[in-house]
Amino acid sequence: MSYETLLIEKQGPVALIKMNRPPVNPLNVKLYLELYDMLCDLEKDDAVAAIVITGAGEKAFAAGLDVKDVANKSVAEILDFQNTVPKQCFEKLTGIAKPTIAAVFGLALGGGSEVALCCDLRIASTDAIFGLPEINLGIMPGSGATQRLSRLVGTSKAKELMFTGDTIGADEAFRIGLVNKVVPREKLMEEALALANKLAAKPRVALSLIKQCVDNGTNMDIASGLTLERNSFVIAYASEDGREGLSAFIEKRKPNYKGK
Repeated sequence: MSYETLLIEKQGPVALIKMNRPPVNPLNVKLYLELYDMLCDLEKDDAVAAIVITGAGEKAFAAGLDVKDVANKSVAEILDFQNTVPKQCFEKLTGIAKPTIAAVFGLALGGGSEVALCCDLRIASTDAIFGLPEINLGIMPGSGATQRLSRLVGTSKAKELMFTGDTIGADEAFRIGLVNKVVPREKLMEEALALANKLAAKPRVALSLIKQCVDNGTNMDIASGLTLERNSFVIAYASEDGREGLSAFIEKRKPNYKGK
């Protein structure tokens, strides 16, 4: 399938997605729809074990929602838009069982920051700039930032960033826990792909169960979360890779995981 707003490269077990609307890769309806379709395809592709998402070009990861797509819409139209196009795209990006890594450089504003927030891990180049400037347009984030950012960096810092609309650099993003690592711009893709390959080599059943437990557990009381973890442990233990990993440890050899 060909895409107008995305580029896709498959490098062994890693799929690299580039948002491709130069020069700053604003998010529009077409991109949301294509990203949803692409993620559905990658989810079913057993050859792909990890996903990296970034921007094409040199200026931006993604500079946010293309306001031309939402300006002058009626309340009914904007309600329909919010409940369909970006919602299904971001839910798929967040919920896909395979690990996702955002490789962020340049501008990551508004919806661009929200794309990064949907990923499991974030690596930023030293020139990355994060921000949620919606307040300055008289609106607010609408694709998950009020929920995902506060869970990631705490409610006080999340409120500060969304109340003021101020931007922060990569070092501050790392300090507050928004990104996992900061690297020089020329090393960004090398680091992101290395991490993706490392994750792709892990047993897939166990990794996907860990992801589900962490993501779903944040919405549960501690007792329910612990029950989810115990049940998931049994599934991982009973998996083919679980048996292989334990046998390999006992036999002092490298495990041969098959993703089952």
